[in-house]
Amino acid sequence: MNILIILGHPDPRSFNHAIAKTAEATLLERGHGVVLHDLYLEQFDPLLEADEIPQSASIPQGIAKQCRELQEADGVVIVHPNWWGQPPAILKGWLDRVVRPGVAYRFRENDSGEGIPVGLLKARAAVVFNTSNTMPEREKRTFGDPLETIWRNCVFGLCGVDVFHRRTFGIVVTSTESQRKQWLDEVKETMDRFFPKAPEKAA
Repeated sequence: MNILIILGHPDPRSFNHAIAKTAEATLLERGHGVVLHDLYLEQFDPLLEADEIPQSASIPQGIAKQCRELQEADGVVIVHPNWWGQPPAILKGWLDRVVRPGVAYRFRENDSGEGIPVGLLKARAAVVFNTSNTMPEREKRTFGDPLETIWRNCVFGLCGVDVFHRRTFGIVVTSTESQRKQWLDEVKETMDRFFPKAPEKAA
């Protein structure tokens, strides 16, 4: 399987980086192909210019490459912190520029964009890992868990990925080394659950 990992966190010492690297290592050990994009390290430009909006637009080579990687992915893993109930701006920009019409979704014939899109992604499953310093009960009671709505409904559900899993690790700021190790073990288990190793063919 080809798995695309998108990481959105500016600090290479962050737990987000540990999550992404653990997911990558686990998938590689299971024989999967992995593409990992560390958006901050790569200095991804999140700004969507007006001339890039139309589906027929000529898009930069780097963006076109990431669009192909998304189209070819059998699974997608997103890793980012919860900032104001949203992904970091650089990751929002990745959504704007890469998860585009003709790549991730399309509108039906004679639909000018007012209808319900048809998902185009072939990915079997999408997994989102978040980190947070808010208690889960407060996140749901006070804020309504907006990241669940964004990723499950507004992104992957709309783009045709039916199998979705999201896990928030927290509270990170007060977590112990032992707790973080347990969380990384859970990342490994999650990769095995949603992207299992293909059975070996008989000789």
